[in-house]
Amino acid sequence: MIGMGIGWKDLKPGFVVTEPGSASSYETGDWRSERPVRANERCIKCGICYIYCPEGCVKETEDGFFEADLYYCKGCGICAHECPRGVITMEEEKEEGVQDGI
Repeated sequence: MIGMGIGWKDLKPGFVVTEPGSASSYETGDWRSERPVRANERCIKCGICYIYCPEGCVKETEDGFFEADLYYCKGCGICAHECPRGVITMEEEKEEGVQDGI
């Protein structure tokens, strides 16, 4: 849709969006108040966090886990809310800046 000159109102019923939206060109900076943290030992690698991330900043790692790129994560908590196993928690962001997340 982006770059195609059409908006969502122009889509026919049943249109499939194959890629999530992305704010990958907009770094979060220092305004995020919380960050996602994943407990690997309980993660089932289902990818729900990837599917629901509205920013498209969750990526699959080589070992099959999913990890948020904290340079672009806005800290909305949708990944934590949607995780079926409760593996992702939102923790208060520390002053040091970008940290490892999910």
